[in-house]
Amino acid sequence: QVQLVESGGGLVQAGGSLRLTCAASRRTFSDYNMGWFRQAPGKEREFVGSISWTGESTSYTDSVKGRFTISRDNAKNTLYLQMNSLKPEDTAVYYCAAGGRGRFIRTYPYWGQGTQVTVSS
Repeated sequence: QVQLVESGGGLVQAGGSLRLTCAASRRTFSDYNMGWFRQAPGKEREFVGSISWTGESTSYTDSVKGRFTISRDNAKNTLYLQMNSLKPEDTAVYYCAAGGRGRFIRTYPYWGQGTQVTVSS
């Protein structure tokens, strides 16, 4: 089992940037594909992006392509989400998840507690 802790959320103006961090508890972090998901008030949790266990392959939902970048540092057991050109519609609780497959949310067995991102217009 792996425990995940997100940080880096906050309040930012539209057009600004934030970097989210997800710290994993186990040295086997490098064995896991990782994903970022988000959930806005009154909406279902949705896929943001994912990265393979090697870091060589990434995938993003269309609405964040060109603005968000996922990366990982396996030596530090850490996952990142760099978010640029933020929009009010990016406002949500952001979650990292481990052990799943791409955008398929139900395949991820391990989840963090989430971090709030609020983008003001």
